[in-house]
Amino acid sequence: MPRAEFTSYYGRPVLKPPVWTWEIAAYLFTGGLAAGSSLLAAGGQVTGRPALRRAGRVAAVGAITASAVLLVKDLGRPERFHHMLRVAKPTSPMSVGTWIITAYGPAAGIAAIAETASWLPERGPLGLVRRVLPPVGRVAGLAAAVTAPALGTYTAVLLADTAVPSWHEAYPHLPFVFGGSALASGAAVGLLAVPPGQAGPARRMAVAGAALELFGAHQVEHRLGLVGEPYRTGRAGRLLRAGRALTVAGVAGALLGGRSRAVSALSGVALLAASLATRFGIFRAGVASARDPKYTVLPQRERLARRRAAEDADPQR
Repeated sequence: MPRAEFTSYYGRPVLKPPVWTWEIAAYLFTGGLAAGSSLLAAGGQVTGRPALRRAGRVAAVGAITASAVLLVKDLGRPERFHHMLRVAKPTSPMSVGTWIITAYGPAAGIAAIAETASWLPERGPLGLVRRVLPPVGRVAGLAAAVTAPALGTYTAVLLADTAVPSWHEAYPHLPFVFGGSALASGAAVGLLAVPPGQAGPARRMAVAGAALELFGAHQVEHRLGLVGEPYRTGRAGRLLRAGRALTVAGVAGALLGGRSRAVSALSGVALLAASLATRFGIFRAGVASARDPKYTVLPQRERLARRRAAEDADPQR
């Protein structure tokens, strides 16, 4: 008898595809950008590079503001966003993420406000504010940087915690992709905003971020078997290939064109575009895997077959 081919009931999906729209894909990008920018700002602060610190702080507060707007907009009842703060559930990535943003946002905001100290008068009440803001900003900037790694990677856990096959099975690798992408996008801010002579930490961040991201992306595409297919095919595959190419181009430009402001800026643009393409590609791959029933049923059958084989090999189990 020929082996029957898999079909589902009228070709319908076994899982309900994610109801998330493009706002969540964009939120994945802006959250990573905020995290990377805060780490860049902390590097500028520690190494005495005020232009790098300033660029990172401003980019961080802008990105986290955009993240909050996108997240609230995607909620079914946006006016009830504050209900997310009524509980804290360590077992819920969404709840944990809400509290990470709540901790990170004010720190990033205070650090950015501290950059306005030089605009204030030196005398009177505002003179006191002018003197207090820089040390407060230093503490807030470091606090934001401490929270940044969690902000940059918790969205990977959020996706992997769903039943969507290509997200769920990628749980060991997605944090590498998201963390590396966050570092690379933060490095892009430095390459765009500061003179090449002050962008040394940004170039090092770009190399580290690209290495992490490319390693994680390779694992996702080639270690997941059947459920890795959506990362290589269709619109998601095209986006992820574009992201890899842009990442390589951005890092090469950052390293080889270190003395050229134009080349550094182009490298920053390439790294930002790479991060955006990568986040949207991963988002699209998960949606595609949920819509096609084979990515749900065939891996389940393979797991059952392996379990039966193990039980047959060890009758005492």
